[in-house]
Amino acid sequence: MEKPAIAGGNPQRSTPIYYGKQYIDEDDIKAVCDVLRSDYITCGPLIGKLEEKICKVTGAKYAVCVSNGTAALHIAAMAAGFKPGDEVIVSCITFAASANCIRYCGATPVFADIDPLTLNIDADRIESLITPKTKGIVAVDFAGQPVDNDRIRDICKRHNLVFIEDAAHAMGSTYKGKGVGSLADMTCFSFHPVKTVTCGEGGCVTTNDEDTYKHLLRLRSHGITRDQSQMNNPSDDPWYNEMVELGFNYRLTDFQAAMLMSQLDKLPKFIQRRNEIASCYEEAFKDEEVVKTQKITDDVTLGRHLYTIEIDTDKLTVGRREFFDALNAENIHCQVHYLPVYMHSYYEKLGYKKGLCPNGEKYYERALSLPLFYTMTDSDVKDVISGVKKLTHWFKRDK
Repeated sequence: MEKPAIAGGNPQRSTPIYYGKQYIDEDDIKAVCDVLRSDYITCGPLIGKLEEKICKVTGAKYAVCVSNGTAALHIAAMAAGFKPGDEVIVSCITFAASANCIRYCGATPVFADIDPLTLNIDADRIESLITPKTKGIVAVDFAGQPVDNDRIRDICKRHNLVFIEDAAHAMGSTYKGKGVGSLADMTCFSFHPVKTVTCGEGGCVTTNDEDTYKHLLRLRSHGITRDQSQMNNPSDDPWYNEMVELGFNYRLTDFQAAMLMSQLDKLPKFIQRRNEIASCYEEAFKDEEVVKTQKITDDVTLGRHLYTIEIDTDKLTVGRREFFDALNAENIHCQVHYLPVYMHSYYEKLGYKKGLCPNGEKYYERALSLPLFYTMTDSDVKDVISGVKKLTHWFKRDK
């Protein structure tokens, strides 16, 4: 049995590999430089072209690009009309922004547990959490796997709730043949560097409703409009614009738009490579009793952002932290996604307590996100697999 590096053996790799990494090529760089040499560098003509491109990718009628994924969630929550006194149901396993956007509006997040197999919000739990105060659902496509859209939309329709799909992980994913972005009342994307496509930062909200689209446009730009039909005091003066509500400066720049348009041209090959890597992991770990992988439902395709595993520490002589440190010693640097949101100290101060979502908490105690990015080589993938197996075998109880 091969000795792990943390026990004095040789590391699996001589150089480190990390859980995520962006890919920027010369086409991306040229696209940005062309804009920097042009007349527009801030929110200019390329924003509309980018939004058209995102609509083609997702199947949505409208898209509003913003400065980051959190801004997308914020204006979606505002457009949904969430306000103090309202409750909004949200998955417990997600980045904090999925719940924070609810708090930005003064509403109260109600955390729903996850399905322990798919790691998405458990649709069976949603209905039991609905009260007369419930106004919406923020459902997260964890690791790129779409949530059960049909069931959630049915729940929302019957209870008159707004359905926001947090698809920060899921650009390019599909549900029953339809693009994520075209299904919920609003869908939010992120273009952070570890996501499938990036422009440094950046985000987007898609919708099929024209009035929601116009509202999102105003919220992105200070609440200001040039559309006379939206003004209280319309004027024909060519310079005139009017602030009709309190909005924000969440605009994207044209050079970011240029970069993202170039990245979207590569989205199919990005997704293909990420899914090839994920398939290698699936095959390698399918018979590993210590390693549990995320169940992928039959009616979806993934624009996969993360590859997560759960380490069954009951069958090991070490806990997740020791396993994590041992992988680092092998030069395989993983991450953990995520601490249940209500366990952050901010939410603890609001009165949320551990034990609220048992499935989410159990997942968190065992979770690791393995390296997954476009430029990983086959050798890199083999190193990750070998490193994980080396440790599961070394630390296995009663081996």
